[in-house]
Amino acid sequence: MGHKFRERRYVVEISSLVTFLAAWELVARFLIKSEIKLPTLSSTILALFGEGYKLVFNIGISMLHLSIGLSLAILIGILIGSLMGWFKIGSRIGDPIVELLRPIPPLAWIPFAIIWIGLNHQSAGFIIFIGAFFPILTNTYTGFKNVPPILIESAKVLGCNKGTKLIRYVALPASLPFIVAGIRISVGVGWMCVVAAEMFVGGNYGLGTWLWQYYALHQMNRVMAYMIVLGLIGLAMDRCLRFLERRVSKGEV
Repeated sequence: MGHKFRERRYVVEISSLVTFLAAWELVARFLIKSEIKLPTLSSTILALFGEGYKLVFNIGISMLHLSIGLSLAILIGILIGSLMGWFKIGSRIGDPIVELLRPIPPLAWIPFAIIWIGLNHQSAGFIIFIGAFFPILTNTYTGFKNVPPILIESAKVLGCNKGTKLIRYVALPASLPFIVAGIRISVGVGWMCVVAAEMFVGGNYGLGTWLWQYYALHQMNRVMAYMIVLGLIGLAMDRCLRFLERRVSKGEV
């Protein structure tokens, strides 16, 4: 029964995607009739394959920018979030600062990124870091804040009395599902920041840089091709992290 349900679900999903792609081609070809306003699916696919190694290289640069920002966000976000969630004084000190900075859009930091760092990979990574940092911090904070007291008391009864050991063997494992969920959100936010970061501070390479350059050249089929690549990579990363999140929630990691 479960196997048939999965098969039916896949059929519905594939049919929905095929219908969307067919509608895109028909609307662009027979209603819009303008490659500038809406490129056809066929011309977008041709542009996609025409990019060749250039596209692969730009994907690599964008992933480099994402990895710079995301690695810093994970490291600093987990550290600060755990301190704020575990220690009351940490929450009192950090909460007003976090709530002051969190509503500021990542793109608002672009002028300072240019002044502080310059037009390079690190500057693009900084913008992505700003976007990815707060979801990890807040989820880590929530996880440490909501560690069941019974786990802490049980660990103390068994001789785990030191604060560092309680964090390592009790709080961190109990908070892991929250942390992984925060990382998943941060990857999505960080990936959305990639395009804007590369447009302004990323230098001469990256998906966002060339997406903007192709727009300036009115090659909208190539713009659409890069948009599809961004969507596919984001979807792949989200699916991988969802799988990891399910495993963590079941205690398999």
